[in-house]
Amino acid sequence: MLEWDVAAEVYEIARKFSDTPGGRYKRLGPYSGEEFRDVLVDLLSKNEEVEVVLDGTEGYGSSFLEEAFGGLVRLKRWPVEELGKRLRVVARNRSYALYADQVSKFIKDAATHESG
Repeated sequence: MLEWDVAAEVYEIARKFSDTPGGRYKRLGPYSGEEFRDVLVDLLSKNEEVEVVLDGTEGYGSSFLEEAFGGLVRLKRWPVEELGKRLRVVARNRSYALYADQVSKFIKDAATHESG
């Protein structure tokens, strides 16, 4: 388990972005995974460590999560190893744990496709 600085930026999606995340792309409507990926880029550009809290939304489509987190890997702004150290995605309520697992899978899948 990594030790995190207490000064890490905590970003609650439901409170700061939307409690009803949308689809993959901005052209498909508001609160898209693409739009949230831009939020993540901004957060990671300004903060050494970022914690993203998944709880509180009505749920997530896999396309939203894949574009936001897998898309972050595809941007190639940070090596995957660095993202692993700087970005933490948490589900405080276990009903959101499935989404956190999906995020991990999408990041790993995107990294695998980028390296191979």
